[in-house]
Formats: sequence, C-alpha cells, structure tokens
Amino acid sequence: MIKYLCGNSRCAIGEMIKNLYIKNLALIDELEINFDKGLNILTGETGSGKSIIIGAIDLVFGARASKDLIKTGADKAFIEITLNLEDTFPFEMLESNAIELSGEKELIVSREITPSATRLRINGIMVTQAYIQGLRSCLLDIHTQHESYNYINPAMHIELLDNYGQTGYGELINEYRQSFNSLKTVRKELETARAAAGENEQKIDFLKFQIKEIKTGQIEDINEHDKLLNERSVLLNSEELKKLTFSGYSALYGEDQSITDVLDKIEKKLAKASEFDEKLVEIKETIFSSSINLKEAAKELRDYSENLETNPQRLHDAEERIQVLDKLKKKYGPKLTDVLQNLEKFESELNKINFSDEKITNLIEQVKILEEKTFSLAEKLSNSRKKLAQNLSAKIQDELVRLEMPKVRFCVSVEPSKELTADGYDSVEFLISPNIGESLKPLAKIASGGEISRVMLAVKTIFARSDRVNTVIFDEIDTGISGKTSQAVAEAFVKLSSSHQILCITHQPIIAAMADRHIYIQKTQDHSTTTISLQILDKEAHLKAIAALASGSGDDEDSINFARKLLTQADNCKKEAIFKVSC
Repeated sequence: MIKYLCGNSRCAIGEMIKNLYIKNLALIDELEINFDKGLNILTGETGSGKSIIIGAIDLVFGARASKDLIKTGADKAFIEITLNLEDTFPFEMLESNAIELSGEKELIVSREITPSATRLRINGIMVTQAYIQGLRSCLLDIHTQHESYNYINPAMHIELLDNYGQTGYGELINEYRQSFNSLKTVRKELETARAAAGENEQKIDFLKFQIKEIKTGQIEDINEHDKLLNERSVLLNSEELKKLTFSGYSALYGEDQSITDVLDKIEKKLAKASEFDEKLVEIKETIFSSSINLKEAAKELRDYSENLETNPQRLHDAEERIQVLDKLKKKYGPKLTDVLQNLEKFESELNKINFSDEKITNLIEQVKILEEKTFSLAEKLSNSRKKLAQNLSAKIQDELVRLEMPKVRFCVSVEPSKELTADGYDSVEFLISPNIGESLKPLAKIASGGEISRVMLAVKTIFARSDRVNTVIFDEIDTGISGKTSQAVAEAFVKLSSSHQILCITHQPIIAAMADRHIYIQKTQDHSTTTISLQILDKEAHLKAIAALASGSGDDEDSINFARKLLTQADNCKKEAIFKVSC
C-alpha cells in the first residue's frame, strides 16, 4: 500500500524549502518562487539567471556577500526563504537563540545586503553568519560548479557514516558515548583534585602549624584567662591585701570596742527592753544575727590575711601563662571559646585535604578502569565502522558505475588513532580516485563541476535513507554528459527525490522530463534594463520546454514527439520508483 502519495511527490519528505523571495539582487528586480516536494527542475537559456537563484539560497544561508550583488540603482538587496520543519529537526538550535516558530513550524530566513553591511535574521531575530551556516548543515546540501557542502566536509563524514549505521551499531555508539562522557567527567574531577592538591601543600603546612600552636596552649578551661588575671592581681598586691584584710578583722572583732562588741552590748540592752515591749524582740534578734554574721566575716578576713603569702615564682608562672593565652586570643580569638572553635575548624579542613589525597588515588583508579572500557568500546565501534565502510564503498562504487563513472574509485576510509573523542578514535573520510592509476585522495580535492556533482549524487543516493538533510541543490550536474549518462543521472534523481526535495539546474531534456515541478527562468532585455522572470510550467508548457531543450524548438513536431516519449519514460520510471519505495 502506497500511503505517502501526495500531489506530485512520491513520499513523505522532511524539512523543505517552501518559498524563495528575491529583491534587487544582481539582475533580479523582484522574484518569488514556490517550490514543491520531490524534483524541482530549473531550466532556461544560458545566462538567464538560474545560478543567481541558487546563489541567492546560498547567500541567505551565510555565503560570502558583496555589495556588488546589489542591483544597479537599488540601495539594498533582500532575500527571504521560507522552510517547513519536521519533528525530527533539532529545535534546540533555535531555542538557544530565542527563535520561536509559528504553529505551522515555518522557518523564515532572510538576508539584507547594503553597501556597508549585511544582516541575517531567522523569524525576525538577528543571527550571526556562523550560526546560520551551522543551521544550513541541518537543512540543505548545495552542490554548485564552485562549491559543495556537507558531503565534501571531512568533519561531516563520520556523522554520515554513523547515521547510516544506526540500525547496525547505534546502541554501541550510545554505550561508547556514555562511557566516554563518564571518562571525561572523572578526568576533569581528577584534574581539579590534583590542582587543588598542589594548592593545598602550603595550606596543609599552615593548618598543621595552627593546630599545633593551639594544642600546645593546652586550653582546658574557657575561664582560665579571667582566673589568671585575678590571681596575678592578688599576687602583685599581696602585702596591701594582707594589711587591709587584717585591719578589717580588727575593726570587726579583734580589738576592744570592736563593732561586734558594740553590737553585743546593744543586743543585751534590747533584750532587757523587750521585757517591757515585745515589739523590740524582733529588732534584738536582727542585731544578734548581724553580730553572728560579722564575727564569721571577721574570722574569714583573719584567715585570708594569715594565709596570704608573697609568691614570686607563682607570679612569674601566671604572667607567662597569661602571655600564652593572650597570643592565642589575638590570633584565633577574641575569646578562648573562639580559639577552641577554630581548632575544630582547622582539624576539619585538614581531614578534608587528607581525604582529597585518598580521592585522587580513587579517581586515578576510576580513570584507568574507564579508559580500558572506553578504548575497548572504541575498538568494537571502529571494527563495526570498517565493515560498514567497506559495504558502503562498494554500494557507492556501483552507483558511480550506473552514473557512467566506471573508472572512478570511491572509498570510505576509517583510520584509527589513539586519541579518544566523542565519536571514538576513528578518523573517517571519503576518498576518491577520478581516473585509473591515480591514488585515492580526499573528496574535497577532486575537480569541481559536473563530475563532483555526479559523485555527490551517487553518495547522496546511497545515504538517502539515513541522511537528515532533506533538501539537495545541484547546479548544472549535467555538465559534460549526454545520452546514457544523462538517463542514469535522471533515474538517480527520481530515486533520491522519493525521500528528498531536489532543486536542480539542467540543460538535459532527459533530466528535465523527470521534474515534479518545472520552473522556467527567462531573461528579458531592452535598451536600458535587464530583468529576470520565471514561470512554473503547466503540463503543456512542460512538454514544449523539454522539446526546446532537445532540439532548440518547442514547436517542432518531431521535438514534441520526442518530448512525449521522454515524459512517458519518466512516468514509467517514477512508477517503478514508487513501487520500490513502497515495498
């Protein structure tokens, strides 16, 4: 059952160019083109401006712009392209630049070129040239007479190979990347720990010094300092204290007419008086109690005075101890409680640093284990890639033969190294030898033009089922080919257009006959101006345009008949492609 037929297209296609608008660019005053799914063919006389249209698409996606591209008499050139996006598109690329999409998931990319500046926008948001070029690699491949993107770029080759190999070793890639990311994380932790350890050497020495200094102080009582200050004061003033306290004792109890003697006499008188008035009993008792308390105080003053001695050695020891505690309080205080809290803090920091040494040892072991695992997975991944690369090389080689390039040798090279990356340790590159006897060389170094375009068509055809780029542009792929080769190229286009949108400039009627949409470009000149216009051809105009490509005349009966045969052949080819895809 063919459930994906839609209009002229033969299958569901992802991201595609929907519309292109150009104003004041080169020879173009104003031009708007609506593209379709499948194969979009652009034809027209030599010099009619077909390549300007392809160039405009390239410009809007970040190609180098020059003020010379602005149409004579205009103050600026403007290009705008509208694309439809599918769910598989990496939308995070847009979100990172605060680019919002409409409900229809349309992406509108524009470029304004003035004599002094150029401005790129996506959905109205200004973006950099580097950003738009990165986005281009997700949306389209351009193969022109002078440049080719994505498939030429060696940096893309490993991704292309792995996308193709998802069903075969996709799980292995995921397992490898998980292991690699773990290795990368642990290596970073080890690097940080080692850097910290280097910085900690001096810190360890200083912490040990501080801990030793505080512990040497032997602080056991947080009130020791206050007690020592009081003891020092007593020792310094012992003679005066002895004199004053004994004088107090004498006044209270130790001499005639002492305070306690006077109180005793008063108490006796009040005892007699209380016989006459009971109210005086309470006062008598108060005086009696006061006398008793004062006699106890006098005894304590006597004992204090008698026991107080001058002790120079003890004074010296107290002075030294106070100096020790003062030094600790000044450095780690201001109170002894703060000194002890800092001791706990320093010991905790030292323990953490010592733990870091153990951590480094553990991290080194983890790195060793993860390196062995990751290298083992990288080796398995490399072997899987090599098998797939050999298979793909043969398939592309067969496709090149079908495109009448039997002398060309193609190879997907997989060369291992010892440096691990997020993709393993392989270096993947597409190599080619255009002629017999020539060694294989990087694809980027072979001649440009029709030859490279046909190679790209072959590669793109094989990678079609896994390639995430859905729009492919070919500028004059038919240069230097005819007959059987043109037929092979046309059939390859039909096959590729079942899953991709293709924009192709051609002069070959066989290729043009395969079009799902035929766009005719025309240049008109008068005595003062040159303008470019276009027409999307209906069925009849399409027939005449193919006849004109075949013979130079769109009205000649033989040419028309030949064109009809080509269209019938094209229809049969498309039906066969539909059948193959649906199966």
